Amino acid sequence: MTHIADYTAIDLDAHTLPQNLSDRIALRVVKFMRVFADAFFAKRYGHRAVVLETVAAVPGMVGGLLQHLKALRRIRDDEGWVRELLDEAENERMHLMTFIHVAQPTWLERMLIMCGQAVFFNLYFFLYLFAPKTAHRVVGYLEEEAVISYTQYLNEIDAGRHPDVAAPEIAIEYWDLPKTATLRDVVIAVRADEAGHRDRNHEMADALAA
Repeated sequence: MTHIADYTAIDLDAHTLPQNLSDRIALRVVKFMRVFADAFFAKRYGHRAVVLETVAAVPGMVGGLLQHLKALRRIRDDEGWVRELLDEAENERMHLMTFIHVAQPTWLERMLIMCGQAVFFNLYFFLYLFAPKTAHRVVGYLEEEAVISYTQYLNEIDAGRHPDVAAPEIAIEYWDLPKTATLRDVVIAVRADEAGHRDRNHEMADALAA
């Protein structure tokens, strides 16, 4: 069985410095988006997770699709990128399926989900189509912010400002957590996932830039 300690061995402060103009633009766009997320959700981290995970599952699916088509066009092996990106999308979807048991979105948040996904899908699709390196860099920076947000969520739980409820059964099964696991354990596991996506997307961006 996976122990929750296995999910804590991550670098919480990892940050990839921008190397060129496109990297700097990617970072500034993500920081700009962070301002609106903080203003809208404040410390409602459960609701933040539900809404943002509906968007976070988009890049992996888009990247997987376009990498698949690229491999077909060039009649070459995809080097495992397609499966990895689709697995990333599925992992983000499981984050959503978990947090929906913690915080039910309001009608306003449901409208935000519909509009945000429609806009983000199209923007990211064309970004990946014409500038895949920048697209992966954007996701890398988004995941850096996700690690920060989930760390803040964890701090709220530890400070007693958010109830540390029992972990949803879906989370216990997915992350192979103990039956006694709580929300705190889930947040730690999700944060580790986001850190992994952070590092891998930056690596993909570097590979495309080489």
